[in-house]
Amino acid sequence: MYGTPPGAAHRHQARLVSRFVTEDTPGHPTRPRSLDPLELGFTPRGPVPWLAPLLLLSTGLRTLLALLFGAYLDKRELQSALPGKIYKQPGVDGELWLDYVADLGDGFDATYSMAYLLAQPELDLDGRRLPRGQVLVMGGDQVYPTASGMAYEDRCKGPYQAALPSSPAAGPQPTLFAIAGNHDWYDGLTAFLRLFARRKDGSIGGWRTEQNRSYFATELPGKWWLFGIDQQSGSYLDDPQLIYFEEAARRLGPEHKVILVVPAPTWVKAVEDPDEYDGVDYFVRTVIAPTGARVPLMVSGDLHHYARYASDERQLVTCGGGGAYLFPTHKLPTGINVPPPDTLARRASRSQPYELAGCYPEPEQSRRFGRGIFGRLPRRNPGFATMLGIVHTLLMLAMTGVAHRTSDATEQRLFSIPLVIMLLFIMVGAVLFAKPPSAGAKRHAKHWILGVTHGLAHIGLGVAGTWAWLQLPFVDWEWPWPAVAAAVLYGPVSGFVACQLIAAYLFVAGSMGVNVNELFAGQGIEDAKSFLRIHITADGTLTLYPVAVDRVCHDWRANPDGAPGAPWVEPMQPLRPHLAEDPIEIR
Repeated sequence: MYGTPPGAAHRHQARLVSRFVTEDTPGHPTRPRSLDPLELGFTPRGPVPWLAPLLLLSTGLRTLLALLFGAYLDKRELQSALPGKIYKQPGVDGELWLDYVADLGDGFDATYSMAYLLAQPELDLDGRRLPRGQVLVMGGDQVYPTASGMAYEDRCKGPYQAALPSSPAAGPQPTLFAIAGNHDWYDGLTAFLRLFARRKDGSIGGWRTEQNRSYFATELPGKWWLFGIDQQSGSYLDDPQLIYFEEAARRLGPEHKVILVVPAPTWVKAVEDPDEYDGVDYFVRTVIAPTGARVPLMVSGDLHHYARYASDERQLVTCGGGGAYLFPTHKLPTGINVPPPDTLARRASRSQPYELAGCYPEPEQSRRFGRGIFGRLPRRNPGFATMLGIVHTLLMLAMTGVAHRTSDATEQRLFSIPLVIMLLFIMVGAVLFAKPPSAGAKRHAKHWILGVTHGLAHIGLGVAGTWAWLQLPFVDWEWPWPAVAAAVLYGPVSGFVACQLIAAYLFVAGSMGVNVNELFAGQGIEDAKSFLRIHITADGTLTLYPVAVDRVCHDWRANPDGAPGAPWVEPMQPLRPHLAEDPIEIR
């Protein structure tokens, strides 16, 4: 159902055409009559194939560049030249509904399923009718795999504009705020600022964008405030940002409560790396705590599931189910201490215990998803299986050149990569795969053991494949026909077998807490998505409704005759949202 990605000239033409197709009457866009990208104004994209070789290479290079040169690309201090406005959302009659979604810019089916539900005037959730949020907060990673203007158009702005094309006929126009995740930062935040903070009266469909910087503070009803901070991939908080929030904090007092929106659940990541939580703790300790205000609720995305850790004083909520591949819940710690007792930060806040109070999907369902790696890995990542086939074919040819001397041995050795280099390449690659250099936390013995074992398993597969190949007549053919036969016959078979070997490795390693992300990224599971709907009453009671969707929609139809504010695209099968757990009340 996805539009065929046109070339550069075609894409440019599509953009020009879409301006006239969708903006001929201000506030009342002409409705597309089909899912053609020329009518929609964007191209619905499929899920990102996270283990595709070129994508792995480009993402790895961008991650490395971000780590090496992130400080030089940091635009946050330059944002001090932009207005430092502090906002106010009064709600209606002193009450406010607020929606939160994160990690949303992946494949169209999952992203638009969430956007469609967020845009509905109300949702029926287990007998409760909850109206659409008057504020929408996007919690980071609005685009995958890397940020660019076109990627935002196709994976974020386009789907959300199609879900809510114009302002609601009744009631005020909802407001949209966003913070940046690590994927938003891969271009130095250029495209993010252009989309969310550049224009004075900008909008994404019916949502109005107000912020001027990559962070924001807004007053809410009932003595609540909403702070969204920008940590630039876990780095320090820049001075202009601290000055901005210190100015906002001057309006806080002991009677106020703050919802703190952060890019990543550093309270969970601090289990492996105690320094992860230092930035958030510093912000709370130095900006909010001196005012006497409390932070009863912290919210983040980054991990693509719903999880809530609770203590007597605070709820720590991860909700990254806006569209990206599912991340497991069965490996979450059942209890954490925040801040971690072994942090090296001076004057850290007092450490408190938190218990895992709720998660979605349930741990047992998460385990079942993990077991699907054997079928989903080759199906979701054909390029990865092809790459494995090429590597194992080259390994087999190198081994054959050593084990089988023929009259064409000289030509074969010239064609083949030396065996020592192939063995070294496989072993180093397997060890680095177990713990990439860009990954946080320390490398433990289990990473070395798993990596070396994984490499030896591939070498063993190469030995077995070489022995089987030597039993066939192809090795005695005149060169280069053995190489041609190997590419045509051995490559596909070895690629599939090697893919299953990696699936087995990921399954075992994931059970030991290693390569858990790769275990699920390789599957690209689009189901089990989630977002938050929050209600604040005039008396200051906040109720948190975690909304879950077991299955996203994959079949869509255009809705050309709908009202101006109705979605452009409708699901052909109904989406069935429900609560991931009972509502959580915070006072």
